[in-house]
Amino acid sequence: MLFYCRQKINQEKERMKRLDGKVALVTGASKGIGAAIAEALANEGASVAINYRSDKASAEKLQKKIESAGGRAVIVGGNVADEKEAEQVVEEAVKAFSRLDIVVNNAGVYEFAPIESVTAEHYNYQFNTNVLGLLQITKSALKYLTEGGSIINIGSGITEINPPASVVYTATKAAVDSITKVLAKELGGRKIRVNSINPGVTITEGLIKSGNLESDFVKTLIEQTPLGRSGAPEDIAKAAVFLASDESQWVTGDLILATGGLY
Repeated sequence: MLFYCRQKINQEKERMKRLDGKVALVTGASKGIGAAIAEALANEGASVAINYRSDKASAEKLQKKIESAGGRAVIVGGNVADEKEAEQVVEEAVKAFSRLDIVVNNAGVYEFAPIESVTAEHYNYQFNTNVLGLLQITKSALKYLTEGGSIINIGSGITEINPPASVVYTATKAAVDSITKVLAKELGGRKIRVNSINPGVTITEGLIKSGNLESDFVKTLIEQTPLGRSGAPEDIAKAAVFLASDESQWVTGDLILATGGLY
């Protein structure tokens, strides 16, 4: 009897997963915020395509982690800044799971530099991934997204403070804000929702590797955060699950500030 009750409880939990039957593509998902989002979506029942550009080993590690927890995942290599590769990323995700319901445009890069140091290379490196890449993935995905589809862009709280030496990076994320609002209106008639999550200071491998975590600027931001800590990738992932689920079916064109109250 006890075994039967436990079995019934487990079955109820399985049925309660918010994203059962959904398929998600997460770009830039081999580590950091993207990896946390991919794992969280999978934990809620979604089949997940994990996109990576160069870190295949980390993507494979995440795939195994998801599968060992009973989820479904594939890895899909490709640079979203390249038009053909971006299209192929979407096609491989659909080929693996036969449909597409959720797109998380997480792939992004950043470089800080004063205006005197800005070059075409510096500009193109960031805009090609952060803006053009987002547009190319979204364009390709629209061939498969249907009513109830959710596009989740990852912006940045940096557009709230516009710090020095970030003119190009901040501009890319401001573009993401505007793209989110425009596409929400453009795709609303098709019942496809478009939203953005704009994180504050979030501790990721990239932030640690860049050395910026120890900068006075970042330390000050963390100290000024009302909730008294920096963000974690899992904090952003929880917001992504909400936007991917039917719980947010009346939410579109919104920029969700996930900053611990900093902005």
